[in-house]
Amino acid sequence: MTVTNALTAADRERLKQVSIATISTCLYRAGVKVTCPHGIMPVAPGLPRMVGEAFTLRFIPMRDDVGGLSSYGGRENVHQRAFEECPAGHVLVMDTRGETRGCSCGDLLIGRLKARGGAGIVTDGGFRDTPDVTLLAFPAYQRAPAPAPSFGRLQAVELNVPIGCSDVAVYPGDIIVGDAEGVVVIPAAIAPRIAGEAYDMTQYDTFAAEEVAHGRSIVGLYPATEASRLEFERWRRQRNG
Repeated sequence: MTVTNALTAADRERLKQVSIATISTCLYRAGVKVTCPHGIMPVAPGLPRMVGEAFTLRFIPMRDDVGGLSSYGGRENVHQRAFEECPAGHVLVMDTRGETRGCSCGDLLIGRLKARGGAGIVTDGGFRDTPDVTLLAFPAYQRAPAPAPSFGRLQAVELNVPIGCSDVAVYPGDIIVGDAEGVVVIPAAIAPRIAGEAYDMTQYDTFAAEEVAHGRSIVGLYPATEASRLEFERWRRQRNG
């Protein structure tokens, strides 16, 4: 099983300071257009920002003669292994095919992921025990709460393979960023470039917002022009001393 580390400390810090809206725009300009899993939101407002490499878990529909409650507690249970093997600093990303009639996991497994240094968790299904998940103050993203147990609906079958999360492709090692609006997936190969561009774009947006607040027209300001970029560079030099 290959585990990658695509982010430098500087990249990680830049991505913590930019929105997924800005990142998705940078990705669109880079030719990567389907990057935000639709309908995936944090379990509650006010959770920490999320940045980390993807470690993936794939589910298929449960079949009565395979897995089930009796399979839990053993060392080979793929579902539980995900929470024991996801490396520190990584985000556990789950592909349930949008299943919310049974949960992806609950607060105990998410608590274990937090204790092991995980950076966050994402499912295109749902979590149970969401009030307790919220109390963990850990980045956790879902489609909708799913209080029913996973048994009878979901069977975990593979770790750290390419998956689809709400129709967005996620490869192991891709960079997952989450904020109050949702989640964005950054291909690992271009993550450093996107981190730099998104950080720069965020600074420009701050400059433009100040100009608009002072009564300036958006025309010639956003999108940026050659002239407005020169103004921005002067603004940035003054701001940074």
